[in-house]
Amino acid sequence: MQINSITNKVFSNKTVLKGLEKISEHATSFAAGASLLMSLGVRTYSIYKTPDVEKENRFYAMANSITSGIVKFGIVEAIALPIENAVSKIDKNASKYLKDSTLKNFNPQTSSYKFITQIIKLSTGLITAIPKSMLTIALIPVVMDKVFKYNPLNDLKKAANEFHNKSEAHKFFAGVKRFNFEKEPVFTGRVGDKIAAGIGKIIENKKVQKLAQKYEMEDEDIYKHITAMTDVLLTSASVWQTNKSQSIKENCKRVLNYNNIINTAITILAGYWVDDFIKNHTSKGIEKFKEIHKNNPKLPKYLEGINIIRPTIIFAFIYYGLLPIFSTYTSEKLDKFIRKDDKAIGR
Repeated sequence: MQINSITNKVFSNKTVLKGLEKISEHATSFAAGASLLMSLGVRTYSIYKTPDVEKENRFYAMANSITSGIVKFGIVEAIALPIENAVSKIDKNASKYLKDSTLKNFNPQTSSYKFITQIIKLSTGLITAIPKSMLTIALIPVVMDKVFKYNPLNDLKKAANEFHNKSEAHKFFAGVKRFNFEKEPVFTGRVGDKIAAGIGKIIENKKVQKLAQKYEMEDEDIYKHITAMTDVLLTSASVWQTNKSQSIKENCKRVLNYNNIINTAITILAGYWVDDFIKNHTSKGIEKFKEIHKNNPKLPKYLEGINIIRPTIIFAFIYYGLLPIFSTYTSEKLDKFIRKDDKAIGR
């Protein structure tokens, strides 16, 4: 009886509901913010404490963690945030951006609308994966030199100073303001209206509507699927960019690549399993939540927020909390094993 009473209070708490609503509207920003905090804190510290790893490999992994978190957050603020705010404009005033004929069967209260707008918001992660990885790898030597004061190559400092995008990157991050859900969105007025109008045209497209209606029942897992695809693309681009880098030592490139691949592979596999397990064991609670808010027009947003926060926390806990020590240690041992095997066969 007491447990049910506590559960009801949590499910009806205004702060909890407001949080779920905001997470629904700003899924990419929420994930980027979580990544920034974890990459700068938990993951970097875990790598630093990894035993029996060469100093420069540890520093490269730490620099990669720091730059990836900052770059991801910066690009989200610059690109994903205005798109999220534009979708929010349509949610709140759909009649301004969508035709009456569309609103009859395709409005913010329908699963198909929620599905396609979620795709639009999350697509920024896929679109920006390659530039994110390029900027991340390019800034690693700068972090190595400026933050860790560690110069493994004689010309590392020269390479960092000659990085042609360094000044632009500095201006970019200097101009990024900390996102605050309680403040008015930065992208308002004509720019915000133009973006919302453009997204409205996408929603109006009949082929897009048919696609959304066909897969609308997959809305519970779409965030997880797109996150996994983004991570695979981001890791692939990072490996390619690392191999091209002239400011990272060859042996450190391999270790860094192994580290990223191991992290991504295990995070996705374990993340899917844990997420499905938790989802199955919380289904009764979700049904109770639906029952409590069955007459609330914001119920779809609350459910979307739950479906975003669950995999975000799970993936972040695995990637930033559990894996860093294992992947940092294993990647270096794997590189030494491969190099030893190559020497043995005379390569």
